[in-house]
Amino acid sequence: MNLRAMKAIVRKDIRIVRRSKGVMIPLIVVPLIFFILIPLLVSLAPSLINMPGLSLTEFDTFLQRMPGALQSMIEPYAEDQKIIVMMVVYFFAPMFLIVPLMVSSVIAADSFAGEKERKTIEALLYTPTTDGELFLSKVFSAWLPALIVSLAGFVIYGVTANAAGWRTMGGLFFPNWMWVVMVLWVAPAVAGLGLGTMVLVSSRVESFQEANQLGGVIVLPIVALVIGQASGVMYFNTRLVLLLGAILWVVDGVLLWFGIRVFERERMITGL
Repeated sequence: MNLRAMKAIVRKDIRIVRRSKGVMIPLIVVPLIFFILIPLLVSLAPSLINMPGLSLTEFDTFLQRMPGALQSMIEPYAEDQKIIVMMVVYFFAPMFLIVPLMVSSVIAADSFAGEKERKTIEALLYTPTTDGELFLSKVFSAWLPALIVSLAGFVIYGVTANAAGWRTMGGLFFPNWMWVVMVLWVAPAVAGLGLGTMVLVSSRVESFQEANQLGGVIVLPIVALVIGQASGVMYFNTRLVLLLGAILWVVDGVLLWFGIRVFERERMITGL
């Protein structure tokens, strides 16, 4: 395996991503909204509910739709604390997975399609690598930034949540073991799901925009998890995220195997 050539491709792709405003803007704005703005707004919920004319009725109705196990887990908390724990720790957990999926998808959409737009695809296809090595290089170019953003975002989210909720909670309350497992086990698998699909799509379309649009459907499973938790069908816990991660890693393995098998640079060269 030509590791030197693969590392060169990965470094080049990451450098290009850092210079692209169309790629970097969503990679900065969306995580900042989720990791900073959302926990700050949630921390204001208890003070808003204590205002005249407002009550906990709607929150109580929402809580009653949740599984009994989740209700019992937050039962020891005071009413204003329940709001913060419910939203920050549990409700927004599946939404966190949108970030690594989005980061890997946006960067992977730029992999081959972006090379075609920049007229650099021919030089890339003639690099001294096999088809599998070239495909893996593009995969790692998107996977590594997604991991970095996820880990950094987790730290920022935790600091913001604890700082904003300190007065109400009376101390540190985030993260719990479910979040640790989700960030270290599930988030990398989610990133792999996005980039495995998008690299394949990107290698077959002509532009970054087209690749991004066609690959947008991969966010639907995460949306389904968000809806499932909001409706009370399920809730994120350590056992669930362990199982979810295992399933996603299997899917990632299948996508990687399939991608290496079907990727052919000769077909792309003849299409130039």
